[in-house]
Amino acid sequence: MRYKYLAPAAVMAAFAMPVDSFATNGYQLIGIGAHQMGMAGAVTALPESAMTAVSNPAGAARVGSRTDFSMEAFMPSRSVDFSSMGGQSSDSAANMYGVPAIGWTAPTSDGSNLYFGGGMYGTSGMGVDYAQTAVMPGVYWDGYSNISFWQMAPVLAWNVNKQLSVGATLNIDYQSASFKQRAVTDSGVVLQNFDLSRSASGFGYGIGFGALYDISKLITVGLSYKSKQEFSPLEYQLGKGDITYNGNQFAAGTYKLDLDFPQQAAIGMALHATPALTIAADVKWIDWSATMNKLAVTGPGGTMAMDPGWSDQTVYALGINYKMTSKVNLRAGYNYAKAPFGAEQVSRNLLLPAIVETHYTVGGDVALNNHWELAFHYMYVPKATLKAPLNDPMMPGAEISLSESSAGVNIGYRF
Repeated sequence: MRYKYLAPAAVMAAFAMPVDSFATNGYQLIGIGAHQMGMAGAVTALPESAMTAVSNPAGAARVGSRTDFSMEAFMPSRSVDFSSMGGQSSDSAANMYGVPAIGWTAPTSDGSNLYFGGGMYGTSGMGVDYAQTAVMPGVYWDGYSNISFWQMAPVLAWNVNKQLSVGATLNIDYQSASFKQRAVTDSGVVLQNFDLSRSASGFGYGIGFGALYDISKLITVGLSYKSKQEFSPLEYQLGKGDITYNGNQFAAGTYKLDLDFPQQAAIGMALHATPALTIAADVKWIDWSATMNKLAVTGPGGTMAMDPGWSDQTVYALGINYKMTSKVNLRAGYNYAKAPFGAEQVSRNLLLPAIVETHYTVGGDVALNNHWELAFHYMYVPKATLKAPLNDPMMPGAEISLSESSAGVNIGYRF
């Protein structure tokens, strides 16, 4: 049996939806490590650290022999507001996440034009924690989620000649997810329940390709493509009533959720305007519609359809790198992408408020000596708010909001 969120379960229907993670461009970070974040992700044609394996594999042949360790404190602020239905608003209690990453690259032998590297990268990971909140008089809701996404990307890159570099990665992915949300009356009657709080995890895989070409001493262009990351289904062992919808308690057993990561492609250009000033720009496409348009949890009790209704994103990034001295570089960047869903999908994304669009970043690095380097970044994302239409059949006038900031450091070592 397949269940959809339809009236007359208007108020509670959206609460049966499990939650995916979210970050900045949809639920993907705009960059990995302080170098990429300082440029707001405009790095397809301007690799600067070993984190290039996940943005443009060809860059591994251009950054030299080095290793990088990055730690980012990602700080989102999320809220839901049911005032339009006579309810209350609530802020999420989970407001900081650590995002580590480590990578390296080096030639396969002395003097070789073939480079090997890779690393482990936290590319997405977040959650929410909403206390019990009044949706309307006599009805209350609470929700929790915790998502982690990691990617290991062994990379092989080759400087074909003085102008062209190419590279490829074999992506090995790991994700885990746990979430719980329910709606009850003030007398304790459970109206809706979705309890997948025992974390499920799965491994995935994919490939990536990249190229860099120096048109001249002033202009470099970059291309990159990452395939869809295919995952084995997440499996949850549920008891009777862990999923409850319109009075129907789903049977106990193993329930599965297919949750893949989307394919994406990017093109970038770096203009070396002066010996000190480089301007980089990227355009990236993320295929969210293939992975986040329709989702469902299936098991012996039936199928719970979620249908978040996400569309593809086109991401625009612009970054500036200024060499202030022989040891100090400064960076600034701007990143924009239209939210992957609109007001009509708010009721299906109450715990997935991936609606921020504009990102501002600053950063830099300091060479401590001939080997060690310290880089840093800060990102500010203004608050975005989206409200469901008042004629929405499920959650009329429900409102979600999201703002973000992050700060990070990167320790680099050149061999």
